[in-house]
Amino acid sequence: MKQRFARNLNELSAIVASTEAFFAREGLPSSLRNRADLCIEELFVNMVTYNTESNEDIQLELEACDPGLRIRLVDRDVDRFDPRMGPAVDTEASIEEREPGGLGLYLVMKMASEIRYAYRDRVSTITLDLEADDHV
Repeated sequence: MKQRFARNLNELSAIVASTEAFFAREGLPSSLRNRADLCIEELFVNMVTYNTESNEDIQLELEACDPGLRIRLVDRDVDRFDPRMGPAVDTEASIEEREPGGLGLYLVMKMASEIRYAYRDRVSTITLDLEADDHV
């Protein structure tokens, strides 16, 4: 599946519907879908929120692969931001002691079995692989 979505948080419901249709068509497990939805939402929201210099749509690609799912988000006409280089999150600190931000990316990094980042000609591409539960 390859689809473009407007740079708008209102697109999240359309993204969830597309993901649901893809999972049904591919026969992928719902436990994998929950993780996929969370990762896609976190990355999409970050792109919309922080890459405000662009008016380009964000492209979402989903591909069933052994042993799970490959997700790719492509953001055009943006500055470089490698999500793997985000600030460290102190998960041991109490809520009062924690700095705000970064927890969503931290969760994405923990859920993905592999994350790749590419940046060329102001095009940012984040690719992550999620493994089915029986492979985790």
